[in-house]
Amino acid sequence: MPASSSASTKHKLMTTNFWQNLPKPFFMLAPMADVTDAVFRRLIAKYGKPDVLYTEFVSVDGLCSAGRENLLIDLKYTDAERPIVAQIFGSKPENFKIAAELCVTLGFDGIDINMGCPDKNIQKQCAGAALIKHPQLAKEIIQATKEGAADLPVSVKTRIGDRTNELETWLPNLLETKPSAIIIHARTRQEMSKVPAKWETVKQAVEIAKDSGVLIVGNGDVKDLTDARQKAAASGADGIMLGRAIFGNPWLFSPDKKVTLTEKLNVMIEHTKLFETLLAPHKNFAIMKKHYKAYVNGFDGAKELRVRLMQTTSAAEVEEITTDWLNKNVIS
Repeated sequence: MPASSSASTKHKLMTTNFWQNLPKPFFMLAPMADVTDAVFRRLIAKYGKPDVLYTEFVSVDGLCSAGRENLLIDLKYTDAERPIVAQIFGSKPENFKIAAELCVTLGFDGIDINMGCPDKNIQKQCAGAALIKHPQLAKEIIQATKEGAADLPVSVKTRIGDRTNELETWLPNLLETKPSAIIIHARTRQEMSKVPAKWETVKQAVEIAKDSGVLIVGNGDVKDLTDARQKAAASGADGIMLGRAIFGNPWLFSPDKKVTLTEKLNVMIEHTKLFETLLAPHKNFAIMKKHYKAYVNGFDGAKELRVRLMQTTSAAEVEEITTDWLNKNVIS
């Protein structure tokens, strides 16, 4: 839900396929559960906005159930985040159509289908990367999503295969449905993130998709924008998606910004306050702890400060402890 309903209405009237207007190469932030939530995305849009932002993935089954209202917080966004893509997952085509219609109503710029998550609980639902083993169902899901999405572009985020590289068969299957873009995580489902990403497979995907009109985006082990540009040049990918590099670094997409430790810790406080204001009624404060591990790292006294922050339960405590630490340390 955008901050301004009037802005949303105006946006819907002038919606186009934003993928067609992106620079080459373009740079995107990966959707990560309990990381790229509505709060963190607001900070990223403020301090270093990528070309495209994604929501956390949301269950289409949940959006089609009585519990829909509880999930809408995961689809909350501001106009500053545009273009903003809603990522959804599941295994029932009819629910993808309904969820896509909802995303249109909420004013999103695009819809992405998660066909790459390797989590065991997601696999049990025949969702995420499990769809690689069910290519016909995957096509039906894309087609149903496109039907519900009306004029909104539909993309797919997936992997190179289940246990082995299956791009030669899996990617052409997806290309038949003509999504606007396909994001390739350069690992198999079985590999999860335990082995280095195989970027030669992104180049392979680019070759397979040549002349299809479908954009190919590479993903996996991208360290920063410099690394992203190098990988784009080497693979020929239209865009690059960065993920874990964003931890503790809302400035990832503004690499020329010189950030002091004081600034970094103050943004951590800002992050915490916004989380408490916006998400505390819906999500556990413990979610912030993974961010503290990333913000408070790599400087003298980091371990001691981090240990104290891991014991906090409120934004007030985080601010008090961090401010006290800053006052007692000389920061350059």
